[in-house]
Amino acid sequence: MAYLGNPGRTLAVLEKYNFSFRKNFGQNFLIDDHILTKIVDAADITKDDMVLEIGPGIGTMTQYLCERAKRVVAVEIDRALIPVLEDTLSEYDNVTVINEDILKVNLHKLAEEYNDGKPFAVVANLPYYITTPIIMELFESHVPVKSITVMVQKEVAERMQTGPGSKDYGALSLAVAYYSKAEVVTVVSPNCFIPRPKVESSVIRLNVYDKPPVEVNDEAFLFAIIRASFNQRRKTLMNGLSNAGIPGVTKEKVRDALIKMDKPETVRGETFTLEEFALLSNLLN
Repeated sequence: MAYLGNPGRTLAVLEKYNFSFRKNFGQNFLIDDHILTKIVDAADITKDDMVLEIGPGIGTMTQYLCERAKRVVAVEIDRALIPVLEDTLSEYDNVTVINEDILKVNLHKLAEEYNDGKPFAVVANLPYYITTPIIMELFESHVPVKSITVMVQKEVAERMQTGPGSKDYGALSLAVAYYSKAEVVTVVSPNCFIPRPKVESSVIRLNVYDKPPVEVNDEAFLFAIIRASFNQRRKTLMNGLSNAGIPGVTKEKVRDALIKMDKPETVRGETFTLEEFALLSNLLN
């Protein structure tokens, strides 16, 4: 039975193991049963599913996932938490804990070993300092992921959902739009964590597409173009791209592509939609 979703029981476990929070791992443990249930409900986990949980902490959400899923694989970087997890997850026989940095795990191998290579779900209370690299690794590695339901900083969730013209619009917004359909599930108060973070959080679900909504000749080239377009936001798109050092991309080529797109030379990347970036990428490549 999942029992850790409240402050008293969480504190009891922390005291039992004399656990000290490590700032460099961005550890903030959930202590709200309502929010935990909401996350697992939003992830839509069934007994047919394998779940990858990133950063299980003391196993609070892991317990909820174990009761819903066929198999849970929890990847925890902090070695000090491994004996805690062995204790809190001892009654579940459908969980495997891996003491590793998620960015160093071979996710394709993990999918093969624990789910016969079939699509799995990702659920996590992500460390805020490393949210974007983890999300991008899940997307760009093309592992068989069907959905990603994660707790992130509220501003990051807004950045994932925003469109052209917003100050928050950028490479992450476009990557999320290219690989998935994003939906914010709920906003979470700092009071729902131990220790309390200084910012509000959001739970966001990313439903991963079987096929991206735009067609491009070269996906890596598309994202090189996108990143270069936002690296120096004050520059025009033409200057930003021609100075980025992307092989074969010159000012003349960018100018010709913009003319074909009926765009002025002064246009900035923050005004381009995903569809327009895809067209620009195909014209330049």
